[in-house]
Amino acid sequence: MRVALLANLKKNAPTWPDMSPDQWDDLDSEETIEAISRALASRGHRVTFLEGDTTLYDSVRKLKPDICFNICEGHFGDGREAQVPALLETLRIPYTGSRVLTLALALDKPMTKRVLTYHELPTPLFQVLEREDEPLDPVMTFPLFVKPSREGTGMGVSGESIVRDESELRAQAVRIFERYNQPALVERFIEGREVTLGVVGNLTMPAARRVPVDEHAARVFRGLHFFPPLEVNLEKYPEAEGGVYTSRIKVELAHDFHYLCPAPLSEAQLEELNFLTAAVFRVTGCLDVARVDFRLDRHDNDKPYFLEINPLPGLNPGYSDLCIEAEAGGWAYDELVNRILDEAIKRYGLKETVH
Repeated sequence: MRVALLANLKKNAPTWPDMSPDQWDDLDSEETIEAISRALASRGHRVTFLEGDTTLYDSVRKLKPDICFNICEGHFGDGREAQVPALLETLRIPYTGSRVLTLALALDKPMTKRVLTYHELPTPLFQVLEREDEPLDPVMTFPLFVKPSREGTGMGVSGESIVRDESELRAQAVRIFERYNQPALVERFIEGREVTLGVVGNLTMPAARRVPVDEHAARVFRGLHFFPPLEVNLEKYPEAEGGVYTSRIKVELAHDFHYLCPAPLSEAQLEELNFLTAAVFRVTGCLDVARVDFRLDRHDNDKPYFLEINPLPGLNPGYSDLCIEAEAGGWAYDELVNRILDEAIKRYGLKETVH
């Protein structure tokens, strides 16, 4: 098939004076684009890279691809990850991955947590602060965790994100207001292990939209393939990281990544995490691929709490979580990339052809 690989390269991103040094941490490298291109070409697809910026409207119409492999993060706006899919839907061009509403929702962490709370899925108590002097809800007890509302790749997350009193809370909120120009998400800090689960596929039978009242109710995940869970080995990192999966770990220390995969979990824990992953995948409307992150509360028998869902998980073959999980599950990188494409081809009912 003629495949357009759509992404935002760091080297092509706009710049301006006084921009935040981590402004484009979630954009892709040439290394990732080359790896995905090779993987798709290995199955006979004809691959062309297109930058997902304002030039895309003309370039994609000129190319006339059969389908787009989309990993665009976008540059500006609250729903920036949804902008390229919106354009493709306007032009009626098929693409991999989740649709417009899901991508806009998942980037907005507070809104995602509201949806999950409605569906009775476990996520830490939270509050959104929009002003420095906004009162803290009495149910929010320290320690708390403060991060930007609409960023990825751990942007704005550091050891200082854990706050233990009002003074630290206000200082961290102000840092987010000034650096990212957006509200601060404040959550109850869950002390414990951090585990992420990657999936490919699409749900073809019901998974619970909420945690069932009957603990023993059948849990059906037909259509989803679960990779082995990955645990970030936080003990291997400097004390300054605060025992959390920080932006520095994800970016600066990415090539020296410490992890356990498969994560050492009991069969019951794994079943519960798989169930919660499928439920989050469904209620947020994900398609083809996603990665769901959890913290296990060490003060409550390792009870899992949802942190966030990423419907555009990183695909760098060297260090992206999803790629490590797939490899641990016996999948070569080429197989992972092409399975994502195949899931989209199947959804759209396209006939595979090689140009």
